[in-house]
Amino acid sequence: MAELIPFSQALREGTRGVHRESEGALFMQDLMSGRGCRDDYISLLSQHYFIYEALEEAARWMSSDPVAALFISPKLTRLPAIEADLRFLLGDDWRDRISPLPSTVAYTARIREVGRTWPGGFIAHHYTRYLGDLSGGQIIRTLLQRQYGFETNGIGFYLFADIAKPKLFKDTYRSQLDAVGWTEEERDRVIGEVALAFRFNTDLFDDLAAAKSAA
Repeated sequence: MAELIPFSQALREGTRGVHRESEGALFMQDLMSGRGCRDDYISLLSQHYFIYEALEEAARWMSSDPVAALFISPKLTRLPAIEADLRFLLGDDWRDRISPLPSTVAYTARIREVGRTWPGGFIAHHYTRYLGDLSGGQIIRTLLQRQYGFETNGIGFYLFADIAKPKLFKDTYRSQLDAVGWTEEERDRVIGEVALAFRFNTDLFDDLAAAKSAA
């Protein structure tokens, strides 16, 4: 049997297409180019609240799993920052002013499902969100600051104060992925779940665009 390539490499190669599709969604293109508006960012961040609530809830469930626990770090926790951002952007009643879109309901249901039953599935969603935040998310933060006049208030979601060297953190994370002794079948299954996570993100961007058009 041919030697398997490192899992982190297989993961990137196996999800490149759906990743590009998600990044190319019209809603995000408009937001990043300045064709969108501040309220578009608030709408996106509001959906992130529900997604990270589910993901960080799943992290608590998975904290005793010997494989999943390797990837869980308080340095990545985003929910308090999202809550602070929404309080700044919407006011103290922010929680009463947001609700999940249908795509978010489906996305969070899947996170909770695998977060209780399947460590590899949890890692797939953890990888998709947090490594994305540490990579493209930093570019998004800069563009939001430039396009919409944010300083630090309102974009705390993208600030990882406890991670001084994001590249080193990401490299370590990928090394941990490579070290997991998954079977070839399980590797394929996890790659499929990462692809699903990207499709959930694309669906969310489409829902956000549709909600904006209907408003």
